[in-house]
Amino acid sequence: MEKLQTSADVLFILLGAIFILAMHAGFAFLELGTVRKKNQVNALVKILTDFAVSGVAYFFIGYSIAYGVNFFAGAETLAQKSGYELVKFFFLLTFAAAIPAIISGGIAERAKFHPQSIATFLLVGFVYPFFEGIAWNHHYGIQDWLKATFGAEFHDFAGSVVVHAVGGWIGLAAVLLLGARRGRYTKDGMVAAHPPSSIPFLALGAWILIVGWFGFNVMSAQKLDSISGLVAINSLMAMVGGTLVATWIGKNDPGFIHNGPLAGLVAVCAGSDLMHPIGALIVGGIAGALFVWMFTITQNKWKIDDVLGVWPLHGLCGAWGGIAAGIFGLKQLGGIGGVSLAAQLIGTGMGIAVALTGGFAVYGLLKKTVGIRLDQEEEYEGADLSIHKITATPERESSW
Repeated sequence: MEKLQTSADVLFILLGAIFILAMHAGFAFLELGTVRKKNQVNALVKILTDFAVSGVAYFFIGYSIAYGVNFFAGAETLAQKSGYELVKFFFLLTFAAAIPAIISGGIAERAKFHPQSIATFLLVGFVYPFFEGIAWNHHYGIQDWLKATFGAEFHDFAGSVVVHAVGGWIGLAAVLLLGARRGRYTKDGMVAAHPPSSIPFLALGAWILIVGWFGFNVMSAQKLDSISGLVAINSLMAMVGGTLVATWIGKNDPGFIHNGPLAGLVAVCAGSDLMHPIGALIVGGIAGALFVWMFTITQNKWKIDDVLGVWPLHGLCGAWGGIAAGIFGLKQLGGIGGVSLAAQLIGTGMGIAVALTGGFAVYGLLKKTVGIRLDQEEEYEGADLSIHKITATPERESSW
């Protein structure tokens, strides 16, 4: 029988929601420090507005799709009988709102503001909760089938796939439909670098995300008596592994160094409750390497102008995390067990499929109807908000 939620559980999950809410400031400052100065105001406004749009979409539509719960009863009923459920909604909203926050970094500097708000509503209201319901609420019998067939359900404790991979692969679809920033790639095959405008702001964003991530992972237990110190230590070790490997492979580049810990944390989310800390260290290190290598390849070789590298960081490292839970969660590798590599592969593949289908559908529809890209003059000026435009001369520099 499921235990009744106590007031301590309400406080516990509320603190988790606040931790993750703070992470959205991290997303904002990470993007602020990476984009050019003429786009900084737009980056800040976009993250906050996307969170507000996400709140409306998830409250009225998305949470009901994922969990079959709505809040249309009287306020007295909600306060007395569903206090925990209300705070749980707040907690899970912060996860859902991470989807547009992730995408924002990929489409920065050339996406129209209001069409992006529409995309946020559709993604958080329909696409994300569709897969969330499958992975975390046993919709359509898929988890039951995986358990019957492979001996274990798809396991994603804190959202390597449900949140990060889904956000990253949707971001890839959006980036491909938008195309590169003007002047980013020349006709003769050269790459015009747009280096970070502020390493201190980029670092601040990374640190806010790192600290908030311990709420993201540890408090995914959702109840006080389910809290696990193993999750905290595994998150720490994955962060350390991602940082060190990104520092080494990235040749001390500050952009890579500050994204390395995020890569490790993305990857460890799924299996942080199962792995041995040494396994988490390895998973984080592989994620750090994956980000550096794939960011470089996508930008320079494949000419995919993913400004913050959200596909390598969230899409690929998130997918790696889903798979890694099925490897390092095994008892043979020091894990707790109760996980199947086959189920992890299938669940991860499903998340990617839903993300790509939903991403191309939403952004493809908007591209054909209202348009998703700024015109040349707006992109040159560097802001798509009529309330505050900043003009600047585009800079070309050689560093990351």
